[in-house]
Amino acid sequence: MSKLSSVAKTSMMAVRASAKNSLRLASAASGTKTLTVRDAINSALAEELDRDDDVFLMGEEVAQYNGAYKVSRGLLDRFGERRVIDTPITEMGFTGLTVGASLAGLKPVCEFMTFNFAMQSIDHIINSAAKTLYMSGGKQPCNITFRGPNGAAAGVAAQHSQDYSAWYGSIPGLKVISPYSAEDYRGLLKAAIRDPNPTVFLENEMLYGESFEVSEEVLSPDFVLPIGKAKIEREGSDITLVSHTRNVGHCLEAAETLKEKYGVNAEVLNLRSIKPMDVPAIVQSVKKTGHLVTVEAGFPAFGVGSEICAQIMESEAFDYLDAPVERVTGCEVPTPYAKELEDFAFPDSEIVLRASRKVLGL
Repeated sequence: MSKLSSVAKTSMMAVRASAKNSLRLASAASGTKTLTVRDAINSALAEELDRDDDVFLMGEEVAQYNGAYKVSRGLLDRFGERRVIDTPITEMGFTGLTVGASLAGLKPVCEFMTFNFAMQSIDHIINSAAKTLYMSGGKQPCNITFRGPNGAAAGVAAQHSQDYSAWYGSIPGLKVISPYSAEDYRGLLKAAIRDPNPTVFLENEMLYGESFEVSEEVLSPDFVLPIGKAKIEREGSDITLVSHTRNVGHCLEAAETLKEKYGVNAEVLNLRSIKPMDVPAIVQSVKKTGHLVTVEAGFPAFGVGSEICAQIMESEAFDYLDAPVERVTGCEVPTPYAKELEDFAFPDSEIVLRASRKVLGL
């Protein structure tokens, strides 16, 4: 397969102006700039498509419909139908096509309308993308980014709500990213597209419309975050709350309550990456606080929290624990459709607070 040629643009100035507009920044009274997660992804995709002619986006409704969640809006108009490609409803087909394109030297971004539908493509993701570099003796890289919403949304029932963080995290050869903020999404998606390894980029549908404060550095086209480095979202000294994606927000809310009601300083650690996992950052935080709560929306069995517990047990951090680790997870049940039951099935700030109080003996 020959490499994709860049689509002729009317003018570079027009492209740059459009890129700036896609950020859709809102200035608060204080002058702080905010960015939605949706716009963070959109701008990251646009900049990487503009930067490298080998990058292209493929998936259901990504082009003419501007994306099922409007994440790819405007990209077809800017980059044309050879760079932004609509597909039939056949995950197995277009995933195989993008993996083949990657093996031929291109850098596809393969979008799933939800990662639940990627189960149709699991053979291509695991047996082709993840294993080829090893099985070729390091001769055949596979630079591909699988992205789309992961985990529960709101009222979409069991077949649209499963969290695949632990599934993909258990596979050698894959890098797995689970961002929280607009900064995370922008910097890590650009890193994933540039990374020579197959990367699973797990988004959260309920975060698409959320706005986050961002700095001028984050808005720079050169802004890229390293894969595998956690971020301390809130400094603390009494207990560590470790989470990823939307549950980081619940941890931050619980940390504020702990401070206000109990005078407890909780440290909130945003994993950002499931694999590679920043175990040294977790160990360092636990050695400082002596208490640990892990928070995730996945099933309790064989989950991300289970892996963190194992890593703590096998590291020197175990000797610093003043109480057993507490895991907060989703329920061991396919996600209910009814809202009242769905709300019971996943963590919130109250559950994180309850787990923290248990660990601290409050």
